Amino acid sequence: MDSYNPDLSPTPADWLQTDEGERIGLVSSYHRRKKIKLPNPRLHAVIHVVVENQLALREEVVLKTLARLQGEGLGRHDALHAIGSVLAEDLYTLMQEGDSSSGEIYQRYLERLQRLTAKSWRAG
Repeated sequence: MDSYNPDLSPTPADWLQTDEGERIGLVSSYHRRKKIKLPNPRLHAVIHVVVENQLALREEVVLKTLARLQGEGLGRHDALHAIGSVLAEDLYTLMQEGDSSSGEIYQRYLERLQRLTAKSWRAG
């Protein structure tokens, strides 16, 4: 892949064939080009990549959540941020609860995505 634009869905095969480090670099480059100020640009890019990976791998709940959020008026980039915000919270929980099963946390993440709305994300 030569570039990344979060407003356009990358071709899943192209995305998945791109090295993980390169994916992170592409996302970081996009945000730098657009002069988007971020508290932690690297972490932001990693979260973007994880969500794009889930979409490329056809994770059904993530795909439906993206479509629903866009149907509620969010652009694709903001919908990725909304999904990523849930992911980031659950990653934080996983780090705090070292004894929790990552499978349980992933299931909780999927359940939280099903309840996520554009309105709740905007309010949060």
